[in-house]
Amino acid sequence: MSVNKVILVGRLGRDPETRYTSSGQAVCNFTMATDESFKDRAGERQKRTEWHRIVLWGKLAEIAQQYVKKGMLIYVEGRIQTRQWDDKNTGQKRTSVEIVGSVMRMLTSRAESAAAGASAGAGATPSGPADVEAPIPDDAATPGPEISDEDIPF
Repeated sequence: MSVNKVILVGRLGRDPETRYTSSGQAVCNFTMATDESFKDRAGERQKRTEWHRIVLWGKLAEIAQQYVKKGMLIYVEGRIQTRQWDDKNTGQKRTSVEIVGSVMRMLTSRAESAAAGASAGAGATPSGPADVEAPIPDDAATPGPEISDEDIPF
């Protein structure tokens, strides 16, 4: 038996970008930062930030596009996925490590959402934290391989 499960709580580094596959399924991408604080050998307080690429599919992607904005604190649960492709320009093999989310929870309060929305020019924000869970596809129906190089946002 093996387990591939990731749980992250962090802030969005940029607004979500949503695209649609040729079959019409939504795929949303954004970056998320998690922080770690620790004391180094000299006793000085250090802070380390780790950046994660998050991918959401289907209805979960559409909800994230509508309600989630840069700077918001969210909870994401999912799995690690590594993709490889050949770079069109250089011909080199490229690799991307992503978190494919199956559950998302917005943790930013209404006041923080409204303040972030006002400063970012965002539209409607949810009235409070909300759980959003996507159905977990079986391995045969995983939509990941349907993405072409044109769908990769980086």
